[in-house]
Amino acid sequence: MTEAASAPLAPARPRPASTWTGWGQWLALITMTIDHLARYVVPESWGLDWADASLGRIAFPLFAAMVAWHGLFNTRNPLRYARRILVIGLVAQLPYMLMPRAADGLLLNICFTLSLGLTGGTWLQALRGRLEGGTLGGPRLAAEAGLAVAIWAAAGLWVEYSHLGLLMIPLYMVAMQNLHGAGDGLGERLAATAMALPVLMVAGLMNSSDMAKSFTVATCLVILLLAAGAHRLAPGVPFAMPRRLWLGWYPGHFAAIALWLWLAGGLA
Repeated sequence: MTEAASAPLAPARPRPASTWTGWGQWLALITMTIDHLARYVVPESWGLDWADASLGRIAFPLFAAMVAWHGLFNTRNPLRYARRILVIGLVAQLPYMLMPRAADGLLLNICFTLSLGLTGGTWLQALRGRLEGGTLGGPRLAAEAGLAVAIWAAAGLWVEYSHLGLLMIPLYMVAMQNLHGAGDGLGERLAATAMALPVLMVAGLMNSSDMAKSFTVATCLVILLLAAGAHRLAPGVPFAMPRRLWLGWYPGHFAAIALWLWLAGGLA
């Protein structure tokens, strides 16, 4: 769900190093898989619910962070990037719907959340530029903002992680841009830190248990520290993830779980 670096979208400073995303890809896939195995495959009698509420809560904020990072710093066309994520979501939707989630009804998988979130974040970044350039009048601003809120309110009813999940990427992008672009002055640093607080608040609201909140917020905090300058400290990953594995794992692992559940039901 990442795209090769092309050109920075907005930041005034040189774009930050993206070395950390090599580690992020492995961690995101591993924690996501642990989450889904604990939720759908492992019997409840094994007592592994803690894995879903701890390690499993790392995956989504990490996926959202990598999409926001690449959408902001590394891709020439964020909307094309969003469409590519959407294609993965369309491929994954059928096996995703085969998971035991009857209580959720029809729900669109996380790729739809990420794609829509990146689209919203891209619009927000462009809106900021137009406001600073004085090219956006009040009526047009009100109309665009009203339409964006309406789309967010409607889409949040159908996607995984709901309304709060849709806010993660736009808020990440705002926080990352401000943290990366802040100068050395205390006032600038404090202002940038203030712009990072909303994404941490949303991350805390996304889960109910204290353990889940802690893992989600801690993941977001690490990402924000990377945007603030810690990205320079990340070493290269020893084994880069193959592109086909990265693109195919999400739909593929759902298909494998669905097959296992079907076989297990048939053997029971």
